[in-house]
Amino acid sequence: MKRFVTILLFSGALMAPLTSSAAERRYYDREHKDYHVWNENEGRAYRHWLMEERREARYRDYNRLNAERQREYWRWRHEHRDWH
Repeated sequence: MKRFVTILLFSGALMAPLTSSAAERRYYDREHKDYHVWNENEGRAYRHWLMEERREARYRDYNRLNAERQREYWRWRHEHRDWH
């Protein structure tokens, strides 16, 4: 039993970095040739852009936007780097 608990704790310690990095994704911006990390701040900026700037009626996941709309978002984001 003690061996099982030790293996379980060790496995959990190894899996911890995977779960935290899975929450933050990286996206490549072809026009500006840079990467953006999608974290809580980027999520807030995206919601602002989508709801306020684009006047969308409801939230739409970034991954479900077509490529042109995604490029529009990164263009706006580069013009508003200080937005948070």
